[in-house]
Amino acid sequence: MSTPDKNLNLQKDALMAAQCEVIYDDVASGTNAERPGLNKALEYVRAGDVLIVWKLDRLGRSLTDLVSTVNRLNAEGKGFKCLDQSFDTTTPPGKLIFQMFAALAEFERNIIRERTLAGLAAARARGRLGGRKPKMTADDIRLARILMDDLTIPLGDIAHKFQVSVKTLRRAVNRTPSGPPIPPRGPGRKSLRGH
Repeated sequence: MSTPDKNLNLQKDALMAAQCEVIYDDVASGTNAERPGLNKALEYVRAGDVLIVWKLDRLGRSLTDLVSTVNRLNAEGKGFKCLDQSFDTTTPPGKLIFQMFAALAEFERNIIRERTLAGLAAARARGRLGGRKPKMTADDIRLARILMDDLTIPLGDIAHKFQVSVKTLRRAVNRTPSGPPIPPRGPGRKSLRGH
């Protein structure tokens, strides 16, 4: 695999010295960058083969990503070796080190989860609820109820007034406890918008 900088010679030399049969490379940066070379390498490796990378960050952009990919390789009967860190899952010490990595990744996931839950609880305690801002305010919903009581006004026109879909209009009105749910209107009622 490669590095964001344009000089891949050092890495390619190390991979060739390790007797790699096929070398794939990517020149990309950032955690979300597409990595077609890595994807091709993962597809190419067969059971019994060993995927060799120059550095661990060439296989995964995070510890969780790395552990997930190595787990997948192991499950498929494929080995993994990193030249820079002398890491090799085909050896007992390499398997032990990988198990430590997996434990650290699990620990990291648990910490992130706990922080997220604590942050959500703190936000709720301050009266902030997560999620998207409602498309209709309480005043909009009250007005929509009044308009919807008049069966001569098509729902499409009412929804258009509030710049929402009919489905969103119904959902907003029916979620508000200020009155009974709005029953569906009969078929054949057409919109008067534009007339």
